[in-house]
Amino acid sequence: MARIDGRANDQLRPVEIIPNINKFAEGSCLIRCGNTHVLCTASVEDKPPRHVPEGEGWVTAEYSMLPRANRERSRRDISKLKLSGRSAEIQRLIGRSLRSVVDRKKLGPWNITIDCDVLQGDGGTRTASITGGFVAMMLAFRTMMEKGQLSEYPISGYVAAVSAGVVGDVPMLDLCYEEDSSAMVDLNCVMDDQDRLIEIQGTGEGRPFTLDEQQKLVELCAKGIRELQAAQKKALGEG
Repeated sequence: MARIDGRANDQLRPVEIIPNINKFAEGSCLIRCGNTHVLCTASVEDKPPRHVPEGEGWVTAEYSMLPRANRERSRRDISKLKLSGRSAEIQRLIGRSLRSVVDRKKLGPWNITIDCDVLQGDGGTRTASITGGFVAMMLAFRTMMEKGQLSEYPISGYVAAVSAGVVGDVPMLDLCYEEDSSAMVDLNCVMDDQDRLIEIQGTGEGRPFTLDEQQKLVELCAKGIRELQAAQKKALGEG
């Protein structure tokens, strides 16, 4: 079946990562995955949470969607006096994903907060936040190196994420909103640059799915993630 925007089934939406979009944050970028746009900033503080062992650092994330990021205005979390369950789940995912490639002992007694604010959402906001959040984090580490706060980069590799799904019984990479809303199966995948899985979130939205379908979706995601990591390296001046 033909896709809404004419892409091949294994093709990403156009990806653009603009670094240093915020002059005040230690690291920042704007990531555009098709019509999904997310502003990612990294802030450095010298106060890791209490649960972190002495001498180690921490990486955490916060996620939110602006009221008109979607087709209809949504209420801000602050207006409801609590964080929505969806936002809480996504920001935990972002934090876990980024921490998976960070050596917290090498990071030392620093706390890095990655803020991911969705300016426009058209599917894949959580995966775009992880991909852009990594770039913002790396730029913050670069700033810390320049200031002498770090002696080496405390990472073991790159991390990026993308979605895939089964639409009309056809596996497809990087679903836009229209595709995602009609997908039988939806899967989000996070991987490092050694093709190692960090997290998979797969759901049978319209029907159960087979192990073979899951494998095909993961393979699609792996292809897309390699391309996203190339875009990350380009944004960081390393590609």
